Amino acid sequence: MSTLNPTRKVSRRHELREDTVVTAYARALGYFENNRSVVFGAAAVILLIATLIVGLSWNQGRQNEKALSEMAVAVQHFESGDFQAALDGDASFTGLVEIADRYGSTDSGNLANYYAGDAFFRVGDLDQALEYFEAFSKDANYLGASAFAGEASIHELKGDPAKAGDLFARAARVFESDITSPMYLESAARAYVAAGNTKKAIDAYESIQEDFPASSQAQNVAFLLAQLEATS
Repeated sequence: MSTLNPTRKVSRRHELREDTVVTAYARALGYFENNRSVVFGAAAVILLIATLIVGLSWNQGRQNEKALSEMAVAVQHFESGDFQAALDGDASFTGLVEIADRYGSTDSGNLANYYAGDAFFRVGDLDQALEYFEAFSKDANYLGASAFAGEASIHELKGDPAKAGDLFARAARVFESDITSPMYLESAARAYVAAGNTKKAIDAYESIQEDFPASSQAQNVAFLLAQLEATS
């Protein structure tokens, strides 16, 4: 008899587990039957969202390719020095301004913002240049640093050297390069001097000296630092 008791206990556990599963299944089935419209509605919403995501991604890709194709001729005019034509376009090609405004949410349209900002700067329209440089979505790369430097130059020309200094310093740090970073730091120091912020100017020069000692800008840093320290 003693050997039969454990078997009975195990069997009872199985029965309890089976009862639990059956009960849960019955409840789920009952919920489904009583809320059929809600369940199907939720499934339809999920399917719709997934379809929209796929559709938007596909459309974004098409828009990006279209923007890149339309921008090719405008960039050719930009590179040849015909900046106003690159901005405006004509009957035969779309200008950078229209491409940036129409496709700004795509990678190619974003790049058009950069080209448009640069082109406006070169034709002397500082306000428009600043607008498109600021609209350009900046990554930690050469173009991102260049766009910050473009904004800095505009603020310097418009009489705000303090803001120019901060933007030049940001350009130097957002993408560190042995070529561009010391150049931007030197510009930052110059702007800070003009703004009367000797401390930030010294910090910028010291960054050149410490971080980019092999750069051409580093050759004159000791002299420039001595001048600043003497006048501070």
